[in-house]
Amino acid sequence: MDSTPEDHQFMQEAIKEAKKSLEEGGVPIGAVLVKNSHIIGRGHNQLLQKGSVILHGEMNCLESAGRLKGSDYQDCTLYTTLSPCPMCSGMLILYKIPRVVVGESFTLQGPEGFLEENGVKVVNLALPECQEILEDYISKYPEIWDDELERVGYTTDLKYK
Repeated sequence: MDSTPEDHQFMQEAIKEAKKSLEEGGVPIGAVLVKNSHIIGRGHNQLLQKGSVILHGEMNCLESAGRLKGSDYQDCTLYTTLSPCPMCSGMLILYKIPRVVVGESFTLQGPEGFLEENGVKVVNLALPECQEILEDYISKYPEIWDDELERVGYTTDLKYK
């Protein structure tokens, strides 16, 4: 699995972000960006809260880190409670972030193979807590979840079209 104790520590911070989104009425997905063992960016899904089409947890996290030097991104790890979608995966590749730690990918798996093919190391912690937070949300708000999936091209069996 290649995870470290630090990975679990920073994933707990991403989980806090997911819970923040939930408290705001949004989809509970959170992320933190870490450089040299320090959090330099935090974010959570804000699609519903801000009526956004791009503020996934990972995108919001990178935005909160501000404009960094290109070389800074290459020293970072992104922690996200859910496997990154194609858009967020593209962001990881574009900014050459070399490592992503995923809380879980059972609920929805993004293109992790594509990330790996493009030099991004993917570490999946498969944490029940991350899965439970999102599955609880989906059971309470299935129509919102289904609408968001359909909007970005996923079918009901969680396959990307």
